[in-house]
Amino acid sequence: MLYGLSQIVNVLVKSGSDLIQSRNKSIAGIQNEKEDSVDVLVLGDSESYTSVSTVKLWNQYGTAAYIGGQAGQNIQETYYMLRTALQNQSPKIVVLETNVLFREQKGVKGIQEGLIQKANYYFPIFRYHDFWKPVLFGKEYAEESFKGFMLRETVESYKGGEYMKETKEKDRISEMVKHYMDEILELCKEKEVSFFLYSAPSPVNYNYRRHNALKEYAREIGVPYEDLNLKAKKIGIDWEMDTMDRGDHLNLAGADKVTEYLGRIWKETFDLPDRREDPEYSQWQKEAREYTQRAEYKLQRMHK
Repeated sequence: MLYGLSQIVNVLVKSGSDLIQSRNKSIAGIQNEKEDSVDVLVLGDSESYTSVSTVKLWNQYGTAAYIGGQAGQNIQETYYMLRTALQNQSPKIVVLETNVLFREQKGVKGIQEGLIQKANYYFPIFRYHDFWKPVLFGKEYAEESFKGFMLRETVESYKGGEYMKETKEKDRISEMVKHYMDEILELCKEKEVSFFLYSAPSPVNYNYRRHNALKEYAREIGVPYEDLNLKAKKIGIDWEMDTMDRGDHLNLAGADKVTEYLGRIWKETFDLPDRREDPEYSQWQKEAREYTQRAEYKLQRMHK
């Protein structure tokens, strides 16, 4: 019965993402993308979908990217988001924003979360348990996003000054997180997908202790890592204008700067194709034009 209901839910989910509440839109959206059309898959919590602009990636590099980020995403959700995406996609690289690695679940809590996400994966009716409300009562959850990236123009400055103060101390990445990271890396290896770590500029979430932990961990697992908190000035981040909530998340202007920097690295390192002239991506081009107009309008409003 659960399987049958889950199949029905999957069909309904694919009929329209406006029926899905915000947190689950990305996982529903990736299932609706054309098979093997995504070259870059970005995962993580809200730092992911506020720091990488799929619009900018497309317009500047012709990169077909999708953001499978969720607010407060934990590592178990990251793993099952990846498994879901790989059902119909074969990305060249999987990119993980690292804040999720510090969302720790100790002992029984971590095990319980793993079981919950496993159930959500095999029986989507659990994940979309509130799906019936918009179906029955006509309520929709429309959001302005392009391939998982949301156009956020709010400006609330960060005024806390330098936050990356050098130290030899380092934070801890839990064994539960490392276990799921091992599963993620094994899955990428099996599918011949490259893996990339980055830390979005965020004074609220990052410091040098976390940098030390991440640098050491990236070296241990043998994957490239970019800490953009140490490169915020090089990228051109203006903490007066480029954050939407006092240094927690970037806004549209900040995401454009980060994306220009990361997009160049990905293009050169992983030899990503330029899809802009590919007729198979005509719908991407059409949607990108629409969102580019909206993004440019929002950027103009931000800088008035």
